[in-house]
Amino acid sequence: MQRLGRAFRTASRYSTAAPAESTAWHNPAAVLHRANDLRFEHHDLPEEIPRGYVRVGIRALGICASDLHYLHQGRIGKAIVDRPMVIGHETAGQVVALGPEVTGLEVGNRVALEPQVPCWHNIYPRAGRYNLDPGMKYFATPPVHGALARFVDHPAYQSFKLPDNLSFEEGAMVEPLSNGMQACRRGEVKPGKSIAILGAGPMGLNALACARAHGASRIVITDIRDDNLPLAERLGAWKALHTPMMSPAEAAQQLTSLLPPYGPDTVIDCVGHESTTQTAIEAVAPGGIVVQVGMGKDRANFPVLDVVFKELDFRGCFRYTNTYPICLELVSEGKIDVSSMITHRFGFSAEEIAAGISSGCLWKLSLINSNKALKSRASTLL
Repeated sequence: MQRLGRAFRTASRYSTAAPAESTAWHNPAAVLHRANDLRFEHHDLPEEIPRGYVRVGIRALGICASDLHYLHQGRIGKAIVDRPMVIGHETAGQVVALGPEVTGLEVGNRVALEPQVPCWHNIYPRAGRYNLDPGMKYFATPPVHGALARFVDHPAYQSFKLPDNLSFEEGAMVEPLSNGMQACRRGEVKPGKSIAILGAGPMGLNALACARAHGASRIVITDIRDDNLPLAERLGAWKALHTPMMSPAEAAQQLTSLLPPYGPDTVIDCVGHESTTQTAIEAVAPGGIVVQVGMGKDRANFPVLDVVFKELDFRGCFRYTNTYPICLELVSEGKIDVSSMITHRFGFSAEEIAAGISSGCLWKLSLINSNKALKSRASTLL
């Protein structure tokens, strides 16, 4: 067995030979047992596929900051890894088998998997806000297994066909792009609006790409680091500001001066630090919208009187709803380039996954499975 321990040590090579008597689909996977304990082991699937589900051979998967947070901390807020869990939720692959009553998909179809499975037993999915469903099952959110595996079973209705001109890798990147799309919807981004985005990490750059696609007239993005700002400009930022050592008031003043006379119509905070929340509220124009995407501490101080006197809308943004079709269309039409946001690529093997995760240089990492023998039950993926 291979195990990624506290020092990310690699043990002897993991055998992928399936037991001869087994009728299960042999399914090597990256399984997180607890903080700093990621193991590559069997996570075999039964012969029977659930009704309405498809079995997908995973071909590309992006590693998200949340995966790394679970890996190093063993939890995100109240979501705690207290039993083994397969990681990974940004993914695309190829349909290899169909469950009963599946329509609209065939074996061989290339699909992007939206990682959310609502329970549909409350008002939120029926109101079009299934991201708020308390019964939601979301890839790689305890105790739900993710998709860093040979195969995964997923509802057909959440498996979206890839346009012919998109790669599996681009299909996997539709998941982080969907977060940016939801942020722009919550911020009512539209042509003629001025937008400020705080944070030029993956979330901020995806929000930038979506704001540009929505026709926002002027988009300013800020970060305390300057390494991602050139990419932000290539993605369509009107201004990319380096804001190290600035107080919230100073950063807000910079934004207001760039977007006169009152400041940006919408501010999207993709950081979630108390200081950026303060900057967002101070910078946004009266009657404007602040969208809180980044998650920091559970409690924060911010200028409540500004919210009142400026009559601001302060809105949370959690995951997304009904974004995959439009995101796939925008990427297919060349209006958004998701591949430019990927900085590291590794193969779909235990050694390369361990090397990628332990490299310490990840910004947006993509794992690519070049094995095209997807119909085989015996895999050499991991």
